[in-house]
Amino acid sequence: MALNLEDKIVIGVSSRALFDLSYENEIFEQEGVESYRRYQIAHENECLKPGPGFALVKALLKLNELPGHEGCVEVIVMSRNSADTSLRVFHSIRSYGLGITRAVLAAGASLAPYLNAFHTDLFLSAHEDDVQSAIDHGIAAGIICCDGIHTYQTEQEPAQIRIAFDGDAVLFSDESEKIFQSQGLQAFEENEEKKADQPLPEGPFAKFIKMLSRLQADVPQEQAPIRIALVTARSAPAHERVIKTLRAWNVRVDEAFFLGGIAKKDVLKAFGAHIFFDDQAVHTIPASEVVPAARVPYKNSA
Repeated sequence: MALNLEDKIVIGVSSRALFDLSYENEIFEQEGVESYRRYQIAHENECLKPGPGFALVKALLKLNELPGHEGCVEVIVMSRNSADTSLRVFHSIRSYGLGITRAVLAAGASLAPYLNAFHTDLFLSAHEDDVQSAIDHGIAAGIICCDGIHTYQTEQEPAQIRIAFDGDAVLFSDESEKIFQSQGLQAFEENEEKKADQPLPEGPFAKFIKMLSRLQADVPQEQAPIRIALVTARSAPAHERVIKTLRAWNVRVDEAFFLGGIAKKDVLKAFGAHIFFDDQAVHTIPASEVVPAARVPYKNSA
C-alpha cells in the first residue's frame, strides 16, 4: 500500500536550506554547473555543516518520537541538484541521523510542479522563483536567508520547537497591509478598529499555523511540543482584531509581541526561534543574524 502523505505535515526543504552550501553555491555561480558537479563528487564523503533550516528540520522530525504523534512529520529534500551531485547531501543526512529518506532532485528545473504532488505544507528554499510559485499555489513557503551563514545557538536539544510568525501578509492576508502602505498609519488603525470583530482573511501561513495548533491541543502550554510566537509591527488599537482572529481560528499563540515599529531582532533572539517568517526583508535580514529567518513573498495577482 502506498504511503499517504495527506495525513502528515509535509516539509519540503532545499539542500541549501538544510545544509551550508554557501561555498559550493559560489562555485556554481562563478564557474558553472560542471565545476560544481566535479567539486561535489570529489567531496561527496565530506559531511556538510548545518544550514539555516537544519535546527528546525531536526526539531520537527523529533515530533515523530512523541506518543500519539508517531510519523506525523515527513521531511522531503526538494533540490535543484541532480541525482549525480546529491550523494553528499544524503551522506550528510545519514551522518546527522536525520529521518529523511525521500527526495525530489530536479537537475536545475523548477520544483514548483512537484510541491502539490507531494502535498507539501511548508516549503523552504533559497530559490525565490520556486518559493513564489508555492505561495501563488496556496502553499506556505519562505525564501530562507542563506547569505553569510550564521552559527546559531543550537547545540543543546530544545525542550520545544519555537516558531515565530509576522502577522499581516504571513498569517493574515495583505488586505490591511495595503491600506497602511497606500493610506498611512492613521487610516490603517481606523480600519482595524472599525473591523475589530471581523476576522482577518487568511494569509499564506494560516493553514500551517492551524496544523501546528492541532499538535498543541489538549496539552498544557508548558508541555506542548511547539511554542508559537506572533511578532508583529502592529500595536494598540490594531491588536484587538488580531487576537479575535486567532480566537476564531481556534489557534493558541503562546507569546505575542505587538511592537509598534520596534526592531524585531532582539525579541526573536530572546524567544529563541528555530525560524521566523516575515514578508519584509527589512525584518528578515537583521533577524537572520540571530535566528534562522525566511521572507514570505506576496502572492501574485491572478
